[in-house]
Amino acid sequence: MCVEKEILIVGNGGFGREVRWLIERINSVRPTWNIRGFVDEDQTSGDVVCNDAGVLEMTRPISLAFGIGSPAIREKIYNRYKVNPCLEFPNLVDPSVLLSDSVKLGMGNIICAGTIATVDITIGNFNIINLDCTIGHDAVVKDFVTINPGANISGSTCIANRVEIGTGTKVIQGVTIEQGAIVGAGAVVSRDVEGNCTAVGVPAKVIKRHTADAV
Repeated sequence: MCVEKEILIVGNGGFGREVRWLIERINSVRPTWNIRGFVDEDQTSGDVVCNDAGVLEMTRPISLAFGIGSPAIREKIYNRYKVNPCLEFPNLVDPSVLLSDSVKLGMGNIICAGTIATVDITIGNFNIINLDCTIGHDAVVKDFVTINPGANISGSTCIANRVEIGTGTKVIQGVTIEQGAIVGAGAVVSRDVEGNCTAVGVPAKVIKRHTADAV
């Protein structure tokens, strides 16, 4: 008999609600999760069951999913939570996703409907790969990366920590996007992108440099 595990969704915004829908889709195929509700500092919503302090006080095992799009905020919250050994961070993969057996997944990843990841791909920890993305052979997606809907990541690419890739972006074969970079929606990335910058356009060019987020 399958025993459903309790899970909380961190963040009560739009993407948090989409994560709830993803979990419901997983449950429609195989009952896996008992959705307890949301974690948020604003507890006026009836679906919010606790705030950060409540998570840190938990004394029995519970799973958490991060429904927060910002890579830097996601990492900050994880660093706050990781001191509590009762917390678990499962991978949540929509039933429609196509992943080969050679895809290596860390923990805490959320992979949304319609995504395809082919062969010999490494996906680290706490990444969001949103709707209808593709990831090609031998790509590496490190930690706390957000890939927005409809992005195409070609083979042998490397996406470093805390990168955010905009909707509909295309990353050409063999490119590296360094830590903390933001790539605007619809960009075509045909050469390496330096860290802690914003790049936009076709081909993508740096338009702004910014300081690294403290985490």
